[in-house]
Amino acid sequence: MTQSAQQFVTPLTFQALSGHPVHCQLLDHEQEQAMSHIHLARWADCLIIAPATANRLAKMAHGIADDLLSTLYLAAECQVWVAPAMNQAMWHKPVTQHNISLLQQHGVKLIGPARGEQACGETGFGRMSEPTDICRLLLQTDQPGPLQGVRVLITAGPTREPLDPVRFISNRSSGKMGYALAAAATRAGAEVTLISGPVNLPTPPVHKLLPVETALNMYDAVMTEVAGHDIYIGCAAVADYRPAQPEARKIKKSAGKADSTITLAKNPDIVATVASLPDKPFTVGFAAETHDLEHYAQGKLRDKHLDMIAANQVGSSEGGFDSDRNALQVFWPTGSQTLTMTGKSELAEQLLHLITEKYHEKNPTEAA
Repeated sequence: MTQSAQQFVTPLTFQALSGHPVHCQLLDHEQEQAMSHIHLARWADCLIIAPATANRLAKMAHGIADDLLSTLYLAAECQVWVAPAMNQAMWHKPVTQHNISLLQQHGVKLIGPARGEQACGETGFGRMSEPTDICRLLLQTDQPGPLQGVRVLITAGPTREPLDPVRFISNRSSGKMGYALAAAATRAGAEVTLISGPVNLPTPPVHKLLPVETALNMYDAVMTEVAGHDIYIGCAAVADYRPAQPEARKIKKSAGKADSTITLAKNPDIVATVASLPDKPFTVGFAAETHDLEHYAQGKLRDKHLDMIAANQVGSSEGGFDSDRNALQVFWPTGSQTLTMTGKSELAEQLLHLITEKYHEKNPTEAA
């Protein structure tokens, strides 16, 4: 425990609850040669720092070793994970993101952060991932998964297209399906980058999370990240159109004027753009339809040159947007499969199994 952690909970509390000793001091006279950081570093199978503050991440990124935890990190030869926890503004600060990038280059893995209400009263990314989610990831099997060594890029959630500083155009997507896919891909051994629109969900234990707001933000993020990824799953519900000229000030209701016209501009088609790249990844699209599901899905599969498309019926009372359940009809150039109504976590596992199977069929050398 660091000195800051001890301001919140005493070491005695942790010792009583865990039944194990709690280490706080860099120079521990009870350890051989008073070097507890070396002893702990050699003892550990894995090092998880939770919560990892902005200050802690900065120290780690720049090799500062002035307490037990920072020296333990430098001495550790095992896998290191961090679960960031800080104010949303601190998380989005470029210097924090730079430090995160440095740590990832050094092999440190990221868990979270989650989006939600914070201790300061603000809302946004920066909440520490739930302890159960952290434990679930750390305790998963060490056996190589079917996507071990594969890099997967996933988009999730809605986009918001601003009308003015107060209002925006969006849709009913909760992001639950995309987040479930990101978690399933991580469990399968993939290195996952998740590009997310505004959602209120805990962050799955992905390699990298990139929060975005608009369709153009998401397009730019995808185009920046897609190189080097083996699979792209476009699960986000990206707005087809955006207001052509968002107002700089709040639009006022005009007295005596019954109607108002908003001119819309077309957003770029992200999944089609990815599928048209010269060295494209295995590209999976999503189609949310209210009618003629198979007709429209097959058309998108063909016209956008996708490797696979997952289509779901929306507009009914069961499944789809804003629900924990869903069903999918999945199409690829030589076949199709129906995934019946179930929870989105289970559905994500089923869909990912199909994606993995078709990806390895197309890339047999990767499967070997």
